Amino acid sequence: MYTYKMNYPSLGQCVIINNKNFDRRTGMSSRKGTDVDAGYARKVFERLGYNVKVANDQTVQQIQQLLYTVSHDDHSQSASFVCVMLSHGDEGVFYGTDGNVELQKLTGLFRGDRCNTLVGKPKLFFIQACRGSDLDCGIETDSVAGGIETDSVAGNYPARIPVEADFLYAYSTAPGYYSWRNTDKGSWFIQALCEMLQRYGKQLDIMQIMTRVNHKVAHDFEASPNANKQIPCIVSMLTKHLYFPH
Repeated sequence: MYTYKMNYPSLGQCVIINNKNFDRRTGMSSRKGTDVDAGYARKVFERLGYNVKVANDQTVQQIQQLLYTVSHDDHSQSASFVCVMLSHGDEGVFYGTDGNVELQKLTGLFRGDRCNTLVGKPKLFFIQACRGSDLDCGIETDSVAGGIETDSVAGNYPARIPVEADFLYAYSTAPGYYSWRNTDKGSWFIQALCEMLQRYGKQLDIMQIMTRVNHKVAHDFEASPNANKQIPCIVSMLTKHLYFPH
């Protein structure tokens, strides 16, 4: 009753939007290290059982068209949907190569009243992008890196459920803050996410996995020279436990 049904013919689609190079007019720098993120994410979600598609250097219109098309696919034989979004960002917005778009415009395409074959099924969005320009200087407790950049700028349901139900938004950083990326190893958040999915993806519930992601980012990473820190932000509208099938 409190666990999502996952024994569909397909686990579902995983769309990875990987934006590295930006139109000069945007003033946005190239995101070195993002290809490492995209490659690692592809490998991990394929291993979990998803059909993965990677779309590189997408304009705003291409992102909207891609997600619109996917939201109108027939997901009736799929258990879930995953979208990994890698780009520059700011609070509430995500960057295409030629400008920005409201995140809600993109994720809203999968609402229950717009994508009925995913109603009652988990829809997971993993968003590696800045949400502002604040820096987290950290705090000493009693109880880490060079080459760093930032990404700135159908079950037993009642007849009606909220259109916003069954979403998980996993942001790389808290509202208002920078999100750090290593030019060689990829972003802190995607490194931690992929490691924890690889290690615990077949045994723990997604929220337990994400708590471990938070712990790793918070404790294992630090940006020189000012020892800046980062904490991901998990926003869950999931209504059941989500375990990936063995």
